[in-house]
Amino acid sequence: MYRTIRFAAYEPDPLQGPWREEMKVLRLGEELHAELIRMQAEAGKGSVRPDRLPVRRLNSLLQAMAPGVIATGRNAGTDGRLPWLYAREVVPPEVLAPVIGTWAAGTYEEEEDTEGADLEERLRSVDPAEAVQLPHWVTEPIDLTETVTSAGGTAEPAARLYNLLPEWVAFRLAARTFRTGGNTLHFRVESSGNGARLVSWPPQRYESRRQTWYYSACLNITVHTVPFAPRFRVHVSTQVRRWATKLDVRPHQLGGATVLLDVPLPWPEGPDRGHRLMANTLGYDRRLKELAWRHHSPAPLMPELDIVRNYPQPAELFTQPERWINGSGDVAAGIVYHPSIGPHQVGPGLMPRERADLDAWVEEGLRPVLTWVPDLTRVTRSNTPSLLPRSGTERGPGVREAQLALQRRAALARALNGCPLEIDVFWQSSETRAALLAELPKLVGFPPGERVGPPEDDTWRWWGEGVEMYVRARPAGPLAEALPVSRERRSTRAVRLAEAVEGRCRLVADQMVPRRDGVGVVIAEIAGRERFAAVPDSDPKHALRIAWARQGRLSQFVNLPDDTDGGLEHRAKWTWLDTFRQLGAISPPAHRVGAGVPGDLQYVALWFVRHTRKGPTRCPVRQLVAVRVRPGDGPGIVEGWDAERAEWVPYPKLLLLLSQAVDPAAEREKVTGGHGDGEADRKDLRPAARIGVEQQRQRETERQIRALLFHIRDRPTLLMADTGNLRQCWPGLRNGELHRDMLGFGAESAQRHTLYGDDLRVVLVRNANGREEVAEWYAHDANGRVGFAEGVWGMAQSESRVFASTASTPHTVAKLPKGLMKLAPTVQGRAAPGKTAWNPGQLEITVLGCLSEKALADSGREGEQPDRPVEWATLTHQLRYHDDYPPLSRPLPLHLARRAGQYVLPVARTTEEGETSSAS
Repeated sequence: MYRTIRFAAYEPDPLQGPWREEMKVLRLGEELHAELIRMQAEAGKGSVRPDRLPVRRLNSLLQAMAPGVIATGRNAGTDGRLPWLYAREVVPPEVLAPVIGTWAAGTYEEEEDTEGADLEERLRSVDPAEAVQLPHWVTEPIDLTETVTSAGGTAEPAARLYNLLPEWVAFRLAARTFRTGGNTLHFRVESSGNGARLVSWPPQRYESRRQTWYYSACLNITVHTVPFAPRFRVHVSTQVRRWATKLDVRPHQLGGATVLLDVPLPWPEGPDRGHRLMANTLGYDRRLKELAWRHHSPAPLMPELDIVRNYPQPAELFTQPERWINGSGDVAAGIVYHPSIGPHQVGPGLMPRERADLDAWVEEGLRPVLTWVPDLTRVTRSNTPSLLPRSGTERGPGVREAQLALQRRAALARALNGCPLEIDVFWQSSETRAALLAELPKLVGFPPGERVGPPEDDTWRWWGEGVEMYVRARPAGPLAEALPVSRERRSTRAVRLAEAVEGRCRLVADQMVPRRDGVGVVIAEIAGRERFAAVPDSDPKHALRIAWARQGRLSQFVNLPDDTDGGLEHRAKWTWLDTFRQLGAISPPAHRVGAGVPGDLQYVALWFVRHTRKGPTRCPVRQLVAVRVRPGDGPGIVEGWDAERAEWVPYPKLLLLLSQAVDPAAEREKVTGGHGDGEADRKDLRPAARIGVEQQRQRETERQIRALLFHIRDRPTLLMADTGNLRQCWPGLRNGELHRDMLGFGAESAQRHTLYGDDLRVVLVRNANGREEVAEWYAHDANGRVGFAEGVWGMAQSESRVFASTASTPHTVAKLPKGLMKLAPTVQGRAAPGKTAWNPGQLEITVLGCLSEKALADSGREGEQPDRPVEWATLTHQLRYHDDYPPLSRPLPLHLARRAGQYVLPVARTTEEGETSSAS
């Protein structure tokens, strides 16, 4: 058993002192900024933000083409006085002028680029009457470890370091080679929105199925903070970057694929020549009806800067990706693979041995300015709650399955509370129907069902021990067909989708059989979403969920056998288990933490649903979801908060209430008589107005949370929140705003958390959140072995409030050798690149509020036994485990709150509804 885990994270070495580098810094300058703003206004662009320049494309172009440019500053397009470029050396005017001129021509001119060319001439001109002054470079010492410590004790880097430091680290590492198993990897730098990446280049090859597949090592570099930590951190995560050389999609199905361009500098060599890859987006342009470079890609501007070389055109790259990844002349391009464009024989992920080798290489390259964060050790032996023991030789066959069935049956009885459960199954394949009917009685320990009613009804009944269930199976027919969404552009996309949703709701209402007074659930077999990719918004899943919710029925979906992996029996089992979850027939196992946890403790979890116009119904919405779990209580053990009525309701009712979420624009029109500035019009609001809208939403969400806290004061409560999910609407959860044993709302000073409940504890969890917010990890020992380990981990000092939770690995991954090498396959492991590797993620647990000695003293309760933060972290970790599930990514109450968000599906008002409203 491993006793130590190591993070792939690095922090400033306190023994080394500041890390200062002399950099060349360029500001856009007020004169050039004003000239570009004038060109933008004359071109009729920038109506939303007339004072802001769209410099993202220019930044990408400069980083790729200008020698020595390391990073770009934030908000330089808004204020010409802010730092714009950071470089190792001055970029000469003969480089800077054509790049800026070419960018301006491509951005502000639709047909002719005469003004852009004129700008380039004026930037080069020496005539004071005509010249536009190019800004001057200045030399500044930059402290790459500059830190500000918050009032709560969290070290935060200077704001510019979030962009600058990852780029600087990336170039420092790219100057070195990585040697592994006889292979030597060279790395290039790719800028990303959250930091920087290192991509091994040229790609490696893997021969399989008479085809060559391409892949690279990829290192993601980001800067982050940790609550109450004295130093900020640099996270370096590792993965396999796969390249697409065969696209099994049609051009119009390509929404947006990342393309990295490897291009030589057209100007004299700089210190970073050949170290950069230029990121672009290739996708289908529905306005032009052809493949095009999208999202401000710099690729279309390259031929203007370099007329000698041949650069790939979108259609050519789409049809001949392998030719371009191998290079044409001295230009190469790689399409980053995504599963939506077809299969790939190289498996994702790296195993621990290879991660550890890369980690050691990174640490060596960053030494002595950055060093590893200290290793974490186990803080408890209680890794799991009271789970049922696995079946083994000492236990008879089927014993565990019988106990599980008993637990599920008892949970169903509590959730149904004497009401019958009516289930409608709409199937498309007879195999799925048979599997669902066969699996249900197995899961709850019932004998085969009794057929009731006329034979053509295909209705089955099970009953016993407080549970009565009816299952009616019918062909799905037109219910599962694609939504007929209008392609006419006379109305918005959200309205056209809403009209199709309303049509499907009418079809559902016509086909549903009136149910008894029991609980209603629908299970529908539909095609996978890939089947509907050719026609946007045609997937019927969300429309069906809305339609059945209006009929008072919950819904669960299962894909056609050909559209998913896994056996039919396995998928049927998980369909029923998720149905039980929606019914609230689930409860956390008894914990094994100890006497420090009150026996009548309740769990409350918060989750914030945030949909934009790209959401499932193309309708924006903001919705706070709160779920309460009371272990050991009777019926209604899982409940949700009904904010409108200020009361707790059964979990199934919560789901149905969430399905009634209203389009904010429509809701505002009711109040303003049709003249509101709803969410759909936010893009037309001035910056100050947008900020005001967001602040208003924050205040409303915080008001709801405070009201909720008032209603849970009656008993000991563990409040759980995911900071990555909730901090945008509750800014007091940002790391720099946290204080031990305090809660902050709005502009008010943080207050003692016990003011919101004498026995309130608050735990925050955080995962990678798509931004590498928590570091990757691996277990290791003194003998050099590396691998996986589950448990709760922390620093040696007892006052720590931040812990790491790691769970067990799936059995499919556990069978793989920990030393599997994909970047340097051995003779015995030639097929290693084809294996799917996986590292269990870390869940960061911060015990923000507990009854510490100080908290008790501040509350006038000296003499009471204080909490041990490690016990509350252990409890949170154990809540990730359940007999029916592999370890969850979050504690069970948070899992329930997050999944409830699937019912938040607001629908835009249709034209017919608007006319009816006006007439009334």
